[in-house]
Amino acid sequence: MLVRVAIDLALDRFFTYGVPEELEKKLAVGQLLSVPFGHREARGFAMEIDRDGTAEPEGTADYKIRPIGGIADETPFFSHNLLRLVRSVAAYTASPVESVLKTALPAAVLKKNAKPQELLFVEPALSPEPVKLTKRQEWLYAQIARLGGGWMSQLCRELKTTPASLKQLGALGLVKVAVRAKRRDPLGNRRILPTRPLPLNDEQRMALETISLPSDPRPVLLFGVTGSGKTEVYLQAIARELEACRGAIVMVPEIALTPQTVQRFASRFGDRVAVLHSALSDGERYDEWHRIRSGEAQVVVGPRSAVWAPVRNLGLIVVDEEHESSYKQDETPRYHARDVAVLRGAVEGARVVLGSATPSLESWRNARTGKYALATMTKRAGAGTLPTVHLVDVSQLGGAIFSRELLDAISLRLKRHEQTILFLNRRGYSRQVVCEACGHVIECPDCSTPDRGLPYTYHRADSCLRCHVCGGWIPLPEKCPECGAARLTYQGIGTQRAEAALKTCFQEAHVLRMDADSTSRKNSHDDILGAFRRGEADVLIGTQMIAKGLDFPNVTLVGVLNADSSLSMPDFRAAERTFQLLAQVSGRAGRAELPGEVFIQTRNPDDGVLKAAAGADYVGFAAHELEERKLADYPPYCKLSVLNFKSKDLKTVGDWSCMYAASLRNYAARLQGKARLLVSEAMPSAVEKADGWYRWQIVLRASSNAVITGAWRWIVAARPAPSSLRVSLDIDALNLV
Repeated sequence: MLVRVAIDLALDRFFTYGVPEELEKKLAVGQLLSVPFGHREARGFAMEIDRDGTAEPEGTADYKIRPIGGIADETPFFSHNLLRLVRSVAAYTASPVESVLKTALPAAVLKKNAKPQELLFVEPALSPEPVKLTKRQEWLYAQIARLGGGWMSQLCRELKTTPASLKQLGALGLVKVAVRAKRRDPLGNRRILPTRPLPLNDEQRMALETISLPSDPRPVLLFGVTGSGKTEVYLQAIARELEACRGAIVMVPEIALTPQTVQRFASRFGDRVAVLHSALSDGERYDEWHRIRSGEAQVVVGPRSAVWAPVRNLGLIVVDEEHESSYKQDETPRYHARDVAVLRGAVEGARVVLGSATPSLESWRNARTGKYALATMTKRAGAGTLPTVHLVDVSQLGGAIFSRELLDAISLRLKRHEQTILFLNRRGYSRQVVCEACGHVIECPDCSTPDRGLPYTYHRADSCLRCHVCGGWIPLPEKCPECGAARLTYQGIGTQRAEAALKTCFQEAHVLRMDADSTSRKNSHDDILGAFRRGEADVLIGTQMIAKGLDFPNVTLVGVLNADSSLSMPDFRAAERTFQLLAQVSGRAGRAELPGEVFIQTRNPDDGVLKAAAGADYVGFAAHELEERKLADYPPYCKLSVLNFKSKDLKTVGDWSCMYAASLRNYAARLQGKARLLVSEAMPSAVEKADGWYRWQIVLRASSNAVITGAWRWIVAARPAPSSLRVSLDIDALNLV
């Protein structure tokens, strides 16, 4: 018997090993194996088994087949369907299979020393022998019997005793003391109250029936306005799957959304829910993943990595806020979790639901052309109504952060004891620090655009200058490093500055800030959102992590402080992203009985995108934007990928990217009309230098990804890059900056 193994190195090939006779009956595809590799022992996954031993091993004629060292875990880490998915994603993204396997498993699960947490558990004996006890021992035994037992450390705290005293009861035969595995529960410190299904309105019922229709296997685009009750539809669709003994995966785009989403699903489905995301400890991730693999948990909630969860008998995958760019991984393998979800649904025979109030134009076109089924919800559930939206012209505002209209609206909410959300998609205090005397801008030495260095952002909270690209920082200088003048000024607005200004305007208001700086510690997302939900703050100010998916009944006002920032990005998706962001953040207001109001501050109140967002006119915006994309031959009317180049040397990255561009144009010309491939000039990225690496790119457009991956494999084989240059292909790229 032979087995082909994917080693834990990104070699993009399998290695053939023999199987000792005593392991033949135990071996299965998807298992983790230990194998000899060179002069060391490696680990890898069994990808294919040749039970007859007739397959030709790869390599030269003197290839020596060595036996595997052992099976690390007899229960496969990957099912046959998951391995099919892994190989499909590797082929689609032109990535090594090993890198996809590594992405599909939490690192905590693969650690060699990873194991369950084992602690001492004390439980009363079923029929203890009568023995003579002290009064203290009698009391301890009575308490343990009343509690039904418990973990030794916990009993010691609650009963104010010692392990030795409890072990003495064990020696007397009154209790049993044994080692048990204790789950590291990410929800263990939360109080979760059970909930019942809510009554559905007509649109929700129709959406649920569309999702549950067994005769239509197509993915479903659930297009529902903010607050229309999409989550309740998800919950009831999952309940039907659980009744049929099938599992479900629910994906959310941000870790910030995970606590609230998990709360709702755990309230409905209890211990059958598992959560997977990067903010968990290694132990929590290990335990949650194994609960899923064993079938103990049938519903998984998490961000993009949840798409790989080993759910048994998978029946439904929900991708909430499917338009979000955070579903795209920005390192190899550069997969889009929404697309992987659709592919996994096809592989597993599971239904896929893509939910959004502002769908991606790719998904919207798929629904309009019939590739996806479409379910529409146009009204808010319950008593909620869509908010009134105002575009406020701040072109004459000068350096002020808040318009008079927005300040008056905040003041009114404070008097009514209602809550406000303020959105500003820039963290820190100010965008740059400038010397008034000489005009010098303090810049990061390791990062730059093609035209200038990248300014440091001032962070007042820790009195330092930080680069938001490479993460580097320096202490705030007292004088200009160029001319020595002590006349440094702060330009631009970040969330810290807006928070400080708001506290100055409303000293009685309690303000919370939520951005990458305030959410760095564990459970900080949950703590901030929990405090705001309980009414412990009047205003929540933050970046895009507060712009979507959050549901606070007492929020009646939303303010957008700078609506123009994303419109100016040099990217053909800038209009789409701006519309989605504004529509989503506006949707946080007026989600219950109280009416909502939104103020969008802009220097371009006549801009068509802003007007469409203010009017919640997604259908009109999508029709116009799709027409623009079609004329310009951009997605979804073509496949677009980016070839990225990185080097510490500017000449190397420039010369090689230009040479690759010329070779790719020659390759495109030789296709002779059989396929279409458009190759751009090699050009610096919008941030040309990041963390000391110079970055250039080539944009590729074609009628299919197969054309692009074919060109990629040809160019890499024909002209291998030097070790000083890193070249990567981003299939279905979302960012051109």
